Amino acid sequence: MKSRHEPVLILHHAIPAPGSCHNAESDAGVMDEVNIVSETFLTLKIPCRVAAVESLSSLPELLRSAPERLIVNLVENFPGRPADAMQVPTVCEAFGKECTGNESACQTLALDKWRTKAILQASGLPVPAGIIVPVGSAASPPFPPPWIVKPLFADASEGIHPTSVIQGGAKALSRAIGLIHQDFKHPALVESFFGTREINVALFQRGSRIVVLPVAEIEFRRYGEDRPRIIDYAAKWHTDSFEYRNTVRVVPAKIEKTLASRIHDAALAAWHALGCRDYARVDFRVDDAGNFVILEVNPNPDISPESGFEAALKAAKIPYRDFVKAMIKNAASRLASTEASERPPYPEDLSRSQKRRTSPPSSQEKPLIRPTEAKDRDGILSFMKGTGFFHDGEVEVAREVLDEAIAKGPTGHYQSFTLLDNQTPAGWICYGPTPCTHGTYDVYWIGVDANCQGRGYGRALLDQAEKMIRRQKGRLIIIETSGKPLYDSTRGFYLKTGYNETARIPEFYAPNDARVIYSKTL
Repeated sequence: MKSRHEPVLILHHAIPAPGSCHNAESDAGVMDEVNIVSETFLTLKIPCRVAAVESLSSLPELLRSAPERLIVNLVENFPGRPADAMQVPTVCEAFGKECTGNESACQTLALDKWRTKAILQASGLPVPAGIIVPVGSAASPPFPPPWIVKPLFADASEGIHPTSVIQGGAKALSRAIGLIHQDFKHPALVESFFGTREINVALFQRGSRIVVLPVAEIEFRRYGEDRPRIIDYAAKWHTDSFEYRNTVRVVPAKIEKTLASRIHDAALAAWHALGCRDYARVDFRVDDAGNFVILEVNPNPDISPESGFEAALKAAKIPYRDFVKAMIKNAASRLASTEASERPPYPEDLSRSQKRRTSPPSSQEKPLIRPTEAKDRDGILSFMKGTGFFHDGEVEVAREVLDEAIAKGPTGHYQSFTLLDNQTPAGWICYGPTPCTHGTYDVYWIGVDANCQGRGYGRALLDQAEKMIRRQKGRLIIIETSGKPLYDSTRGFYLKTGYNETARIPEFYAPNDARVIYSKTL
């Protein structure tokens, strides 16, 4: 009998061969998650299949042929390119599919421990003092020891060992920093080593309600005074190690009710500060006086059997299948709330051989907008030059921006989308986050082929950019243009699409050529 449930694709990263990297255990652990989730779908009678993806660049081909619209995202890492794994939800959205777990914006933010600290601190939440040490640099922290040294962009306790905790001394600190630089090829984070207790709180989303699960504590048993009380890599992954055998999870934690309530509230506040959805875990350190700091927020934490997340569900008497059911229901709800025509699907064949349409599309037809591909480049540059609005120097700048956007794709600063008319590039928009701001985005370029103007293509491109910026938690969009009479229609277009003239700088581009700045609050 045919299932009444929509089929689901369980997506995970390809597992490296044993010994091929220094974090093989944490990479391989994802298969435990895959197995329990697929078994749960079997009990729920929800059809599913499992697929592995080698890299972000190979994901589009996999998605093109995947009939499933709902994806359980268990992609945690691509070897040597951890930030790429954070972009999987955005790429899936571009193919009209919806992922479980957290969005790319939230995952990217949480991967960067420094930015996470800044967001938490700005939200009034306590975090340990810290400094960043770039690769090849040394450090002298402006706060007293003990210190802990960790990779700036890593999770699953990768790069954390007993020698990561430094009681003092420049040589020991320099050695620990050097190991991070050598092994991870990115900056080290040096933090004040706070407290003696390790506590975490798991949360998950049930519709519009966020469920905060019971507080969990890791007890450090048989740890002498010379052994730092931390959850290092061995404690998490080396099952035959002293650390693994003597770090015992207790949930609910045996802590005073007032402290548990404060931690509960802080975990929920951290969830909202980073824009989490579906499920997450917040890690704390607590001292003997009951003070605490937040170490990190972990979107899409380990949900395998015997994980802390599953233990917290058991403590709350919530069956694992109810969590999986809520997770897929959330994703299905998000998919249903977005009209299918809003999603920018990729066509099977983007042949340039077909003739361009010469009459306007019917009122029922919407233009196809999708992320820019390398084969769009020449067509975009040709029609941008043909609009008559940009001189050669400006077209050259557009070329540089377009090349970078294509080369770096969804992980880059420039986010680029192409509008297709009869399968030929007829419109282009490029936007990105404004440096040194929180939630502000610039629309750098927007243009429509002169032969296709008057069809609403410019508005469609802006709508696409605004939709994607909203998904990235953007709050403000800035667009600038020239004050010359040639640009009267451009300025009128921005006003008609809901942008306000915010500033005008006379003589900015040239004599009698003002810089006019428009803004729109989302």
